[in-house]
Amino acid sequence: MIIFMKKLAAFSDSLNFLLTDIDDTLTDEGLLGAEAYSALWQLHEKGIHVIPVTGRPAGWCEMIARVWPVSGIVGENGGFYFRYHNKKMHRHFFYDETTQKQNRLKLQHLEKEILAKVPGCELASDQFCRLMDLAIDFCEDVPALPRSEVQKIVQIFESHGAQAKVSSIHVNGWFGSYDKLTMSLRFLEKEFSLSAEDAKKVCAFSGDSPNDEPMFGFFPHSFAVANIQKFADQIQNKPTYVSQQEGGLGFTEIAQALLRTRK
Repeated sequence: MIIFMKKLAAFSDSLNFLLTDIDDTLTDEGLLGAEAYSALWQLHEKGIHVIPVTGRPAGWCEMIARVWPVSGIVGENGGFYFRYHNKKMHRHFFYDETTQKQNRLKLQHLEKEILAKVPGCELASDQFCRLMDLAIDFCEDVPALPRSEVQKIVQIFESHGAQAKVSSIHVNGWFGSYDKLTMSLRFLEKEFSLSAEDAKKVCAFSGDSPNDEPMFGFFPHSFAVANIQKFADQIQNKPTYVSQQEGGLGFTEIAQALLRTRK
């Protein structure tokens, strides 16, 4: 057990929002289990706004915003947010369409270089429905690569001036000065009139991997599922609380902690 994080039993605040990662936070081996999905509904029914904040693509986010019991979703590591509200889909992008097209051309060149220089990695299977970033699979649908090879992917992105973040399954790269936190704060301000300082008081975040670090560092009420321990030496800004279980069952623990303190 990592000693820098508190157990969930220490949590006692009543909050109105839960921003959460998806892969390996809500899911287990790629599947959204009954317990985690039920926890989403319980939070929704108690008036706690759930907002997934994910590296997953626009195509997934369109469905999630429409079908899951959520108040919106931040996708592709902060490239956009979608909110389905009053029977209308609201979409907000960090860049205009012209800039998106220019960046996609640059990412296509990077894709060829990465796949040539890092044997064993592959283009993420969901790349076809992405708008803002390039996702390189290092363990979702391919045999897991050693950390040194994952870091090589990061270095190639960064050598071309792109940002690169490591999730539990992909390295995501993009051009632009945004991340999960940037767009989450924009979403909260535009859709709920919450300033950044107000967000710290009423929002929590749950995650599991290095690309969640901006969120862990910003939100005092930050949670991690137990599988974060495999990334402990890669994360400087640690979450405040950790669940006993991994993945979706760990998320269920976090949800129950929030529900217990709900006024």
